[in-house]
Order: sequence, then structure tokens, then C-alpha cells
Amino acid sequence: MKPAVRWLTFVFPAKAGIQNRQAFEKLFLDPRFRGDDGKILSRLVAALVIVVAHLLASSPVQAGGTLTVGMTAGDLPVTTGNPDQGFEGYRFVGYNLYDSLALWDLSKPDKATDIKPGLATEWHIDEGDNKRWIFNLRHGVKWHDGCDFTADDVVWNMGYSMNDKSPQFNPAQFAQTRSYLGTYAGVEKLDDHTVAFTTKVPDSLFPYEISYVLMISPCRAKEVNNNWAEYALRPSGTGPFRFDKMVPHQRLEFVPNTDYWNKTRVPKQDRLVLIPMPEASTRTAALLSGQVNWVEAPSPDAIDRLKAAGMRIVTNVYPHNWSYQLNFVKGPFADKRVRQAANYALNREDMKDLLNGLMLEEYATVPPTTPYYGHPVIYKYDPAKAQALLKEAGCTPCKVTFAISTSGSGQMQPLPMNELVKSQLDAAGFEVTLDTMDWNALLKLTREGVGEHPATNAINVSRQTQDPFNALIRHVWTGAWAPKGSNWGHFSNPEIDKVIDGILSEFDAEKRLGLLTKLHEMMNEEAALIFVAHDINPRAMSPEVHGFVQAQSWFQDLTPVSVGP
Repeated sequence: MKPAVRWLTFVFPAKAGIQNRQAFEKLFLDPRFRGDDGKILSRLVAALVIVVAHLLASSPVQAGGTLTVGMTAGDLPVTTGNPDQGFEGYRFVGYNLYDSLALWDLSKPDKATDIKPGLATEWHIDEGDNKRWIFNLRHGVKWHDGCDFTADDVVWNMGYSMNDKSPQFNPAQFAQTRSYLGTYAGVEKLDDHTVAFTTKVPDSLFPYEISYVLMISPCRAKEVNNNWAEYALRPSGTGPFRFDKMVPHQRLEFVPNTDYWNKTRVPKQDRLVLIPMPEASTRTAALLSGQVNWVEAPSPDAIDRLKAAGMRIVTNVYPHNWSYQLNFVKGPFADKRVRQAANYALNREDMKDLLNGLMLEEYATVPPTTPYYGHPVIYKYDPAKAQALLKEAGCTPCKVTFAISTSGSGQMQPLPMNELVKSQLDAAGFEVTLDTMDWNALLKLTREGVGEHPATNAINVSRQTQDPFNALIRHVWTGAWAPKGSNWGHFSNPEIDKVIDGILSEFDAEKRLGLLTKLHEMMNEEAALIFVAHDINPRAMSPEVHGFVQAQSWFQDLTPVSVGP
């Protein structure tokens, strides 16, 4: 090979793009550039300048490799807006294909995440009406299909997910959305880039709640005449990734949205592949074999093996409690003494051993690092006290049925964890029956509420605690009774409702913090949940995965990630 041709191969390796390299070869080998080796370098430089200028002007920067994720989900999340499969659906599909008006700042691993501007650049309460929020929308945003994003699209989306009188209304999206928008009353367009939301009651936390409502393209929906099955085959959002292809129940593939409105978040990888793998052992084997290069919730007993193979284990403080929501209408847990007994019966250090240290003991709804933690009742392991409380309540043996899942978003290691909880509760005087089902079936049971499932005494659905409404209020507010909201077990307490009303109508952050602290303390005194574990969200990845920063959030930013040597 001639020296100049060797240099050509070095400057334009195959990965630089075969078409660009071939164009250069054609130019370089043109007779006008031929000559003896003493003159060839100057000719080469001239040609190189021309072609590099063409490259920079006409070709996007090449991204870095393919990120292939083994999810804990039992199936692919839906792509028609707010996804199913819990918050894993949001993490890998929802916030990649779509945006919400308020997004989450996932860039700071050393502090709790908070909301930031998304499709809205700013929001504020109407000075003349504390039930009216004004949102100013971002200019210059385009949907993946090329249409412009405007206020009309926000109004259309709220009809899509919340108004059964709208022609575009999607009942499946309503089921996904309503638990976040219990106070939502309506929306109106003020101009092309301004909308006003009204709430049924004053709601100082509304911007947090709207962050979970993802915006889909009306252009694409109209193109398919609101046929959501057809829409799902080529969904259109404004997010940092675009849909590329899907094999139903097997894999979902995205590519970067190079025209994304936030240029700092154009993905560094050139492909994202999502594969449902509900079994922890399957995810571990897939990572070790190279089938995937990222797995959620690796099996705790495989951690040492993964480390020995060079895999990176990433953890962080995580706003997530693994607990049980209780039936307050019918059955033993309607008695506070039984709820307290269940909490005293748990040896959480044994649970931590089971998980190879990958958890924090949960004695209260939120972890002590939360600003509104306060001084709650701490239910330390005390089996004698648990037995005494059950005897006092006249519930021996205390027969209860728990609905649990085989896997799912944030469920950690649900089967062995539930078996350990059962053994500890049984030892204290309970008699626990585990009703095991698929994750989506458990979510359906959860959305329907205790009224549809009176024989179920508790549900093991892990919950995010990254904003005050979802951490505290939705569990105990009478206004959030399922199916209207997420208060599955229909807890109701007039004093707690009064505190919640005060929180929602308090727009001063410091005063609201005091009320949130009081609410957290009251919830613990009531033993509103059976507290087990705070997750630290372990995930394992190949050493070829670069650029990932694990935020203190259920959601994670995949855009900085690249894959390569």
C-alpha cells in the first residue's frame, strides 16, 4: 500500500462513514491529484481540507455505540404516551420519546432531584386566583414528525388523557394519568405559547404533578385517525430519542433525535435497545454473556460475580420505598394496633442481609435525608411487642392476604423479599397468604382500589417518594381514594385531611415544609404503611458503558451515555 493510501485509511477509518471515505478516495485518486510521492502530501492536504469541510457541513457527529438494557419489566412499555410497566416505563420509554411541561433535573447525583423547565420555560400561580396556574411554553420545539409544538397541543393532550368527551380521548391513558392529576379541573389556551390550568382546589404542588404527564404529537394522532394501535407502531414525541423499530414483547429500539431542542441532551449513543427480562438470573446471564451491557436490579447474590467479571455496580440514595399499602376498609389492618404489630414484627437487618447490603432499613415513609422527615415513630424490630399488640387487638392468628408481583419496576427482588416478610410476620402471630401475579395485573388491582378487591389486605407496590404529593399525600388523602387517585386502601382521617388541605393551599415553601413534616410524622404514628426497605437502586453495566451519572431519582438521563472500549 502506498504511504498516502495508508494515511487515507488512518484519517478515514471505516467507522467515519463509508460514503464519506469513498468520496475522499474518489477525489484523492483523481488524476489531477496524482504525482510523485514528493508532491502527493500537498495534494492530499488540499483534498483533505475540501472533504473535511464537506463532512462537517453535511454529516452529524457519530454517536457512540449501542446501549442495550435488560429491564425488569415483564413486557415492553407502551409507546402511546404515559407508559405502563411502572416508572421503569417512564425511565426507558416515557422520558426518552416524550417530554412533559416540567422535567426532572437528573444531572446532580449528590442531591435530591427537583423539577426544572421542560416544554414549559416558566410557571406561576395566578395572583388573582390560587386555583389557576399559568405555564409559558417553549418556542421552536418540533415534534418528531416535523410539526411545531404549540399551546393547542397541550390542550389536545389534556383531552387525550383526561377528558372523556374529547374525540381523541384514550381510556388507557386516562388510567395511567388520573392518579397524578387528582386536582386537575381544566386547561385553556391563552395564546400560541401560553396555557392556563385550573385545579379543583388550591394546589401548590401542581407543577410536580404535571411533570408525569407526557405530551404526544396530535399531528401523528390525526394522521392515524386516533388509532392508538397504529400510532404505537410509529409514535411521535419531542423527546431526545426517536422510535426506530420494535419486535412485540421482545425488543424496542430508539435512535437519537439530532434535532432535539436541548442541544446539550442530544444522545451520545447511536442506538438504545430495550429488552424485557423479568428474571434477575436471566439479566445477570445476559450481562455476563454480552447480550446486554446494562441491567436493572441485578440479583444480590450475583454482585460479587459481576464485579469479578469487570462489571460496574452503580448505586445511589433513591427516593423509593418498598412497602405495603393497606386495606383500611375491611380486615385486620383497619385496626391501628395490627398495623403497628406488622411493623414491629419485621427484622429489616435480615432483609438487608438478603439483599447483600443493597438497601436502607425503612422505618418511616421517607428516608432521614428528606427535608420533611421530622421525628416520626420508629418501628424497630420488637417481636414481643408485635405479639402483644395482636393479642390486644384480638387477632390471633391474624390472617391476611398480600397481593404481590413476580417482578416489575422498582420491585427490587419481590419473591424472596416477600417470602422473608411472610416468615417474619408469621413468626409474630400473623398468617400471611401471598397472592402472586404479573406486575401489570398488580398495577391494575392497584388502580381499581380496595372497593374492587376487599379480600386483599395489602398490596406490595413499591412507590416513588421524589415529590411531596407522591411521597406522602396520595397514600392518605381522602381526595385521592382509588380509582380516583392512589389511596388504594381508602385511608381517611379528618385531621390528616386538614393538614393536607393546608399543604395544598400554602404557596410559601418554608411554611409548606413545616406542614409536610407534620404530615409525615402523623402518617407514621398511624402506621399508614408496612415499612420495609428504602431502595438504593443498584444497576450493573459493562465497563464499555461510559458517561452515566446516577441521579437520586427513579428517572435517569441516558443521553450522556456512550458505549465503546
